[in-house]
Amino acid sequence: MEKSEAKRRIEQLRAELQEHSRRYYVDNNPVIPDFAYDALMRELEDLEAAFPEFQSPDSPTRRVGSDLDAPMGENAEGQVREGFIKRKHRYPMLSLGNTYNIGEIEEFAARAEKQLEGQPFSYCCELKFDGTAISLIYRNGKLLHALTRGDGIQGDDVTANVLEIANIPTRLHGDFPESFEIRGEILMPYRAFDALNALREDNEEPPFANPRNAASGSLKLSDPKEVAKRGLEATLYHIPAQSIPFATHDEALTKAASWGLPVSGERRLCRNIGEIKAFIDHWDTERRTLPFATDGIVIKINELAAQTALGYTAKSPRWAVAYKFQAERACTEVLGIDYQVGRTGAVTPVANLSPVQLSGTVVKRATLNNADQMALLDIRIGDHVYVEKGGEIIPKITSVELGRRPADAQPPLFPSRCPDCGTPLVRQDAKWFCPNQDGCPMQIKGRLIHFMSRKAMNILAGEATANQFYDSGLARCPADLYDIRKYQLLALEGWQEKSAQRFLDSLKASLKVPFERVLFAIGIRGIGEATARTLARRFGDIDALAAARKEQLAEVEDIGAILAGNIHDYLHDERHRQEIWRLRTHGLQFSMAEDAPGPLSAALQGQTVVVSGNFSVSRDAVKELIAAHGGKCASSVSGKTSFLLAGEKPGPEKLRKCEELGIPVLSEEAFRALLPDDSDAPEKTEAAEETQGTLF
Repeated sequence: MEKSEAKRRIEQLRAELQEHSRRYYVDNNPVIPDFAYDALMRELEDLEAAFPEFQSPDSPTRRVGSDLDAPMGENAEGQVREGFIKRKHRYPMLSLGNTYNIGEIEEFAARAEKQLEGQPFSYCCELKFDGTAISLIYRNGKLLHALTRGDGIQGDDVTANVLEIANIPTRLHGDFPESFEIRGEILMPYRAFDALNALREDNEEPPFANPRNAASGSLKLSDPKEVAKRGLEATLYHIPAQSIPFATHDEALTKAASWGLPVSGERRLCRNIGEIKAFIDHWDTERRTLPFATDGIVIKINELAAQTALGYTAKSPRWAVAYKFQAERACTEVLGIDYQVGRTGAVTPVANLSPVQLSGTVVKRATLNNADQMALLDIRIGDHVYVEKGGEIIPKITSVELGRRPADAQPPLFPSRCPDCGTPLVRQDAKWFCPNQDGCPMQIKGRLIHFMSRKAMNILAGEATANQFYDSGLARCPADLYDIRKYQLLALEGWQEKSAQRFLDSLKASLKVPFERVLFAIGIRGIGEATARTLARRFGDIDALAAARKEQLAEVEDIGAILAGNIHDYLHDERHRQEIWRLRTHGLQFSMAEDAPGPLSAALQGQTVVVSGNFSVSRDAVKELIAAHGGKCASSVSGKTSFLLAGEKPGPEKLRKCEELGIPVLSEEAFRALLPDDSDAPEKTEAAEETQGTLF
């Protein structure tokens, strides 16, 4: 593959994966199964390995986890809480590599055997639970903190809610350590999931798509008493090796169970790949009898000394891997096809199905992704199709049973106009889009939802509220939100005094949201959090940003010609200028605060630094530090580069270019020596010193 083609495909894959992550974690409405998502991720990993010059710290391959896992739109009796305290994990919660191929499990075992050079070891095989990750910290036998995964470095403190989960002990018994941490999963059993969705449907609220999202949403409720009603359970499966004096993983879990902790008993010690296969085969069938969702088997090296010897990659442990079950499938009839318009204008076909039981839930709808997928399947209304649930989550049609096709079945026609506003569609890559960005109701609702989201303006409202505001005429653009009065809210169905006041209070609080987040919130296409932060600090206010020429914008780090065009066109559209004027009139922050932190020093003033490799802190933190000392980060090596800051495993192409141009290459230690002694330089964390990260 040529470099230019690889770059285009990498950018496309990143955009697709980020969109699917948003749909999965934020919208609670994923459109592809785990298998398809994992295949896209694997393709991106392979391309980034083959073309390291295109690696980026913002790539989905570099992200360990996300706290964007609480579905929004809970009603007043189940309001999702936003203001959890953040706490740093003592040991980073990394993610697992996964595969659907038993051959890759054999390769995993062969690599471990080769690296351990004759050192004896065994495997501990466990169920892979489909819930939301949790870390419990006990001190003197008492539960001190419970943290979500967050971004892998820090998570939300949800201790008050976890105390309401019946099988998590607040006090331990036996010979427990003075202080230790144990990690696992918060689950919602099928019976609790069905009861919760039945209640939501009775209240005319949208049901949760699956037990995993129901569990993660319940864990973020504002009222712990409400959490107690959700029927959550915990299963624990990992104690970071640094905090316990045991020789093996299995021994640690056995001792944890003796202290009263809910450790999974469905695990087996295996000596070879044959025993691992037997365990996988057993649970591939028996998982259907379990009262909760599972989507695979985790295989871990049992001996803790061997785990330490094998170590970690930047994202995952080398001593563990997950085997994910192939999706269960069922055959059912296609009753019709709807066409949904997303926030970006993408039109997605969704098949309405005759209800069928699949992996513990009733399936009524399945995505068809795009027009090309429909044509590839040759699907028709009235067909009988095979439906799978990749990872036991999202239904997907995989094939048509042609032998049962009705004689008069006709291929469906993909719409040529937007099904929501009637605008002629335009094609970009494999998707059809509605270009009526400012007039299409679904796109407008999507932008309202984005504007009010936690990482943007953090206004207490979700998708249901945005739809209600739009349908009632209260809000057709973000500025309209600030014109809403309490009496208007109380006139809407479902609103009461308390919920109305909470919403208005959150509107008032949003006036203090800093400029960089406001810039992210207004929704310029392609501008994420990091880019908005860079632009805010570079230009200082919205007027300077709007006055910048496209060429000036393109010179900003990580912008380029396409994003520069998006920014320029957005800020020169009269409708958007009026919108920004109204938001400014309401008091939103469109300039950097005068008391915003200034530079720590001028040690790197005028220097352009290229960052490559892995460091003791995140690369984002390293870039923040460079900027704080007056430096500028660039993504590629050129004659303007002052030096390359090289961590562990820097890109070979960048090293070659530095050698060719005579540009210095500095280690992290040498870089830190350039900074003042009292600067906030990256310090090696305790976890990094001991292990460079631990599982979960």
